[in-house]
Formats: sequence, structure tokens, C-alpha cells
Amino acid sequence: MSNLIQLWFYIFAAVVLITFIVSELTRNYSQVDKIWSLLPIVYSWVTVAAFPSHRLYIMAFLVTVWGLRLSYNFSRKGGYNIIPWKGEEDYRWRVMRDVPALKGRFRFGLFNLLFISLYQNVLILLFSTPLLLAAMNQGKQLSVIDLLAALSLFSFIYIESVADSQLYRYQMEKRRAEKGEIPYTESLSKGFMTSGLWRLVRHPNFAAEQAIWICFYFFGVAASGKWVNLTITGPLLLILLFIGSSQLTEGLSSKKYPEYSDYQKRVPKFIPRLFGFKKNR
Repeated sequence: MSNLIQLWFYIFAAVVLITFIVSELTRNYSQVDKIWSLLPIVYSWVTVAAFPSHRLYIMAFLVTVWGLRLSYNFSRKGGYNIIPWKGEEDYRWRVMRDVPALKGRFRFGLFNLLFISLYQNVLILLFSTPLLLAAMNQGKQLSVIDLLAALSLFSFIYIESVADSQLYRYQMEKRRAEKGEIPYTESLSKGFMTSGLWRLVRHPNFAAEQAIWICFYFFGVAASGKWVNLTITGPLLLILLFIGSSQLTEGLSSKKYPEYSDYQKRVPKFIPRLFGFKKNR
């Protein structure tokens, strides 16, 4: 087991170093974004290779489906390029560069090292750690918890896929200004997405991503028999990351679109209302 943990650490350290150096040299700070959907796949299959079991094969398969789908979505938005360090940079990093406290090469470089390159890779490693817990308990038989976790996780992958596809189609229509095309005519008139799953929550893709890794945590629960264990750190920190990220994007949207504040009042952020849902007009 110690050899596997050591291998994880070597992969982690190499990725942190590479993403930091490449982002500083190219001034494209989306290098971690490029590997966000790929690194858990690597952690999964090196763990399967070291400690093969039915549970780990299921976990690795689901992570691979999640990662390839997310990579496809990132690719069609221009995130990848034939030259690996190029590609579209997430607009939020450009916004962060203009924050007074982060302005300047040294200060943003420090932010890049500690948050973008280091912390985000720590987070990827942490929400992947149920793999290690499953490896430690390799002999534990599959249970109903594994089944429920797998079905739930796959369902949230599907929901995230629908949300990303709806948002991508809306963005394409917005760029082409095809305001007569259904189903996003209302959203195009407002300037931001309010149709499809965005009628239920303001960030359905973010909500599904958080739910995916919460479900993944329960594989570790099934393997260890402990409902609360250290691997819960990953999904909890991921939730905090998405809370901060959504606050940043919503702050920008509120300044840009006059109707966004009303949308915030009517539609919940992550968890849909079971009762009293008001249809967007």
C-alpha cells in the first residue's frame, strides 16, 4: 500500500510542478483545468493495477466515464489545443488578475503557485482518495451501498451532461444571435441562461459535479464500513470551491445583466425546490 501512496504522491508533485511552470511561462492559467478531468482517471487505474477488485473496477470505470465526458465538454469549448499549453483560458482567471490584491507578476504568481497549481491539485487528489480506502479494504464484498452509489453517480453524470449540453447550445446561439430559435429564446433575451435545467437551479452543472463526488465518497463508506471517514475532506472542500466559484460568476452576471438579481431571488443556487417552484416568465 505504501508503494501505491508513494506513486500517487509522485504523480501529484509532477503535475503541480508542470502546471505551475507552464502557466507562468505561457500566462495561460488554465493548465490545471486541462487535467482536472484526466488526473482522477490516472489515479483510478494505477490503483486498480496495484489492488484489483470488483469495487475498484466499478469506481475506475465511472471515473473514466465522468472524465472523458468532461474532457469532451472542455474540448468543444476550445480548452484543448494541438499544442498542449495553448487553448482557451477560463475567463475567471482573467478577472482574478485584475483583483487589486493579486495585481502584479509576483503576487499573481504566488496565487498561481499556492491556489491554482497546488491547492486545486490537492483537491483533485483528496476527492479521489476513496480509491485508496477501497484498495485498503480490497477483500470487502460489494454491497447495496456500492450499487446505490454507482447508480446515483451515473445519474448525476447524465444530469451534468444535459446541463453542459444545454449551456453549450445556448452559448452557440448567443454568439450567432439566433434569437428566434427554440428553446432558448427567453434566455437569449435576458442575456443569461434560464431555460432547461437552469429553470430549477442556477448552476445545475456545478450541483451535479458536487453530487458526483459525494456519491463517490460512499464507495469508501462501503469498503471501510465507516459512514464518516477522512476521505470526506475531498467532497467538502469541493463544495466550498464551488460556493466561491459561483459567487464570483454571479457577481459578474449581476453587474452585466439587470434581470439577474431577480433570477437569483426566484431560483435556488444548487438544490431545486421540491415545493413552491415558480416557473420563469
